[in-house]
Amino acid sequence: MEITGIILKKLPLQSGESANGPWQRQEFIVQTEDQYPKTVCFSLWGKNVDDLSRYAEQDRVKVFFDVSSREYNERWYTDLRAWRIQADDGVMPQPQVQQQPQQAQAPKSTPSSSSSIAADNDDLPF
Repeated sequence: MEITGIILKKLPLQSGESANGPWQRQEFIVQTEDQYPKTVCFSLWGKNVDDLSRYAEQDRVKVFFDVSSREYNERWYTDLRAWRIQADDGVMPQPQVQQQPQQAQAPKSTPSSSSSIAADNDDLPF
């Protein structure tokens, strides 16, 4: 999934040690630019935390993310894990229009009363 918006805030880096080794996580807030803007909190884990350092608050970005939910003590928690962030300048790429070379066209014939001349200039297969 992906969403485009402006980085409102970068939350402090969190880190710790688990049975699998050291970990780090950073959350950031993005506000969409829709008619009714939405504010969304994303989290980055591990080496992806470094990607956020390239952007400042108020930068317009496109965030690619996965949604996951988990249950703890009969309550559900949903996490939006960003796996890529890229700058978004708001310009939609224009489709490339390939120009085909102009072919020389045969002069159009005028209708004649002779059916043999019309049959010679007819490109129809029937």
